[in-house]
Amino acid sequence: MNFRIFCSVLSACSLGAWAQSLPAPKAMPVHPTSSQTASNPVPQASALDAVMFYQLLLGELKVQNGESNTGFSLILDAARKSKDPELFQRAIDLALQSRSAEAALQVARTWKQVIPASKQANLYIVQILLALNKVEEAGLALKTTLNSLPADELPAAIASVPRIFGRVNDKLLAANTVESALSQSLTQPSSQASAWTTIGRMRRDAGQGRAAAQAAQKGYAADNKSQGPVMLALSLLEQEPDLVRPLILSYMSGPANPELRLSYARTLISDQQSSAALAQLLKLNQDNPEFVPGWLFSGLLLTDLDQPLLAEKALLRFVSMAASSQDPELKSGLSDAYFSLSQIAQKQGQITQAEDYLSKIPAQSEPVKVGLRRANLLAEQGKLPQARQLLENIQTSSPEQARQKTLALAMFLREHKEYQAAYDLLNQAPKAGFDYEIQSELAMAAERLGKFDVMESLLRELISAKPKEAHAYNALGFSLADRNIRLSEAKQLIEQAVTLAPNDPFIRDSLAWVAFRQGDKVLALQLLESAYKAKPDAEIAAHLGEVLWVTGRTSEASTVWREGLLLKSDNETLRETLKRFNFKP
Repeated sequence: MNFRIFCSVLSACSLGAWAQSLPAPKAMPVHPTSSQTASNPVPQASALDAVMFYQLLLGELKVQNGESNTGFSLILDAARKSKDPELFQRAIDLALQSRSAEAALQVARTWKQVIPASKQANLYIVQILLALNKVEEAGLALKTTLNSLPADELPAAIASVPRIFGRVNDKLLAANTVESALSQSLTQPSSQASAWTTIGRMRRDAGQGRAAAQAAQKGYAADNKSQGPVMLALSLLEQEPDLVRPLILSYMSGPANPELRLSYARTLISDQQSSAALAQLLKLNQDNPEFVPGWLFSGLLLTDLDQPLLAEKALLRFVSMAASSQDPELKSGLSDAYFSLSQIAQKQGQITQAEDYLSKIPAQSEPVKVGLRRANLLAEQGKLPQARQLLENIQTSSPEQARQKTLALAMFLREHKEYQAAYDLLNQAPKAGFDYEIQSELAMAAERLGKFDVMESLLRELISAKPKEAHAYNALGFSLADRNIRLSEAKQLIEQAVTLAPNDPFIRDSLAWVAFRQGDKVLALQLLESAYKAKPDAEIAAHLGEVLWVTGRTSEASTVWREGLLLKSDNETLRETLKRFNFKP
């Protein structure tokens, strides 16, 4: 009996037709005759006799007429007699529609009794038990289900468990229950890695980072080619670095899955470990040259590290590969690639080429970002009024774009020493609640105007609002150190920033500047050299050069300052430093 055939008949029936005496449907031939072709397939044989047909029809009509209990009983009885999975599913649906999870559970258990090998019945039992918050019973049902599966189906089934148990409120109970249910799977070589990965995911979601990391280690030890333990380890890298980093590095030393290597590289980038990230991306491109996203991310990182020739090569490789792809994610990556190519062309003085790259980006997709880049190109040509007007005339289509426009214009004004205009713009900007970025930019403008009390008040508000963000601690600490006041407090603030972002080279630069102000030139030099190596930047170059100069290493200082000018010739800190030391490039 095929329930879909019944449903199609039911949908075509009227009450008048139901009242008529209908003969039992004839069984259709299973194989086509000479007059039947593949374009006109024949339905499978049906065991739907007249009695059962009327029973199902009556059951559905009872449901439609509001007699849900009677209709449910008729359909469940038909399911039991016919052993048809679709009828059992229909009975469960009716029970759930009536908000009777207990009745749905009873149907699923009946289904399991009638068809013991049914995987669907097992899954329904687990899910309904979880809906009833009978977590431990669900665990026992899960264990029975998993233990009955063939070995080749077990890993995929185990991998789906965290999603099924994800709605359990008591995450620790869920984790304990799942680990118990997987006890037999942990003893089978073919399923060990998958089982430990699932246990690790459950432990992680329960807030047990160390136990999750240990599960990842055990899963990797069981199968060092399995991707599950590595994915779990990557998700725990910030939380339990000492436990999972050796596992990740071991996996990455071999022929890693390109998606996983890219994920690791992106994690390193967000953690300000640019050199390590670049090494992973270059290996990714070497081992998997057909993996298109690798070229984009390596190009973007090389741009950030001011290696324009290598960056341009990688980005153009990405453009050539992505242009012919239908993948929407790769298509969206084209805008990022063209944007970076425009930056590279601008730094090389190729203004026309930079404009050409920008013209390839759909303006409506990122109007503010593209507008800011065009404004910078105009500023490069000395056309500051036109650049400002261009930014002011950007058309926005949402409150978020309007906010981005305000920030972009404020940053542009500040970078071109229009501090009061930037300050006024941000002060007058409409605010929908607390805005971390706008307040941060306002604090920077206040600092440039010498409104140090205002700046400090704004930064302390930022610290209070987001105590886990390093930026405000660093900004306030550096401002105090730069003005050579309250150095102990400055050091405490920057050390807190270091704790929150230990690999950030700009925060390391700030810590070096405090050390320098306190007279510890050796530590300052050590920190600055490390920061400059991690992130070649004009402002870090200014500080490094100054410490080298005052320690008598004037030749090295000259080299670093010249490099800084090549990085950003108009950097204000660098220019002021050179003027103070009467240094002629």
